[in-house]
Amino acid sequence: MKMPKKGTWFRASLALMLSTHVAYAETLRQTGREAPADADYPTLRQQLAEQAKSLAEQQQRLALEMQKLEEAQRRIQAMQGQLGMPVEIDPQRHLAQADESTFRGRGNEAGRVDATTLDVATVFSQPSILTPKGAFVFDPSLQYSFSSSDRVTVVGFSVLNAVLIGAIDVRSVNRSNWIATLGGRYGLTNRLEVEARVPYIYRSDDSLSRKISPTAIDESFSADGNGLGDIELAARYQLNVPAGDDPFYIAGLRLKTRTGKDQYEVEYDTDFNLPKELPTGSGFYSLQPSLSMVLPADPVVFFGGINYTWNIKRDVDASIPFTDVDEDGVPIPGVATKIIGEVDPGDSIGLNFGMGLGLNERSSFSLSYEHTWIDKTKLNGQVADGSMSVQLATLQAGFSYRLNKRTNLNLSIGAGLTDDTPDTTVTLRAPIRF
Repeated sequence: MKMPKKGTWFRASLALMLSTHVAYAETLRQTGREAPADADYPTLRQQLAEQAKSLAEQQQRLALEMQKLEEAQRRIQAMQGQLGMPVEIDPQRHLAQADESTFRGRGNEAGRVDATTLDVATVFSQPSILTPKGAFVFDPSLQYSFSSSDRVTVVGFSVLNAVLIGAIDVRSVNRSNWIATLGGRYGLTNRLEVEARVPYIYRSDDSLSRKISPTAIDESFSADGNGLGDIELAARYQLNVPAGDDPFYIAGLRLKTRTGKDQYEVEYDTDFNLPKELPTGSGFYSLQPSLSMVLPADPVVFFGGINYTWNIKRDVDASIPFTDVDEDGVPIPGVATKIIGEVDPGDSIGLNFGMGLGLNERSSFSLSYEHTWIDKTKLNGQVADGSMSVQLATLQAGFSYRLNKRTNLNLSIGAGLTDDTPDTTVTLRAPIRF
């Protein structure tokens, strides 16, 4: 939808009235008749001028409405870019249809970049603008993360990253994770969407460790695991219809299941007190409400959000073998068993914020920061020995490129800023809209 050029409708209407008047006079001349003697030409000219003035005012009002429409279009398309999805081009939704030349790199009629094609790289797992009604976005992704740690004492079996039970002094650990995810979003209405994500995980750990003994030597231990991860289901609702420069507010609710194999279902090496096979799931259901805000300020989009994750406790009722030690730290002969009863993982609070900048009609760049605080874990109602709160902080940079009208290619790179955060995270996504 393109706004009419200034003066076009006025000139057309005026020309129509004048041509009608001239045609009437010509008809009288050809038939040998004259205009009525009582014809009040000054009055007719005044009426014509008033009609022309009225048409001009209507044209001005129409131009203002079209300007508001295009402004709304730019805001919505910028937000759709935040999703990593192609911009909506359905004229029935009052969004301007993209010029074919913009997808060939020629720009618009004036030879400049069209601001309505802003597309911001997605750097969070949670999108900030909703999928249009009836539209489906297929969102496959591939993520790789690597982390390494050098610790004086990391003891045996881990309930979570912050809780460790056993008697192994792990001097260094290198962890690599590959996560391939098939995701999809569907717009139930223009303000409500649902999402599902199914991950497949491959993990590998290489550890350099030693038993707690004065005569022990360093030993290496490797383990890996692969399989279905924890499936996630989510719904998001746009709370407001922004007016002017107001931001968009989106409320979300995400459920993480425990479809992946957890740490209580794998076998452990009794010499190292470490799992022979790495789990692919957390072992707990999680429910995460969230609130996101997106503020378009062409050509920049500011975004941020807060979330709370409730990790639901469960009765594990599992026994874990490990090597016990005496008061002096000397291993006691034989293999002891640790009974794991009710486990209540710590809940977490997350914050994120950032900005995206449109580079041209097909690409954009973004920077963001994400911070998560995880509470202590409890075993059988008591804070677990060795449990501590964990701080996760990640600085991310993202780049998005529009391949065509329906497909985007998004790449984000994250750097961990705390010891418990993966050192490097690389995510490649290719959302496709149907």
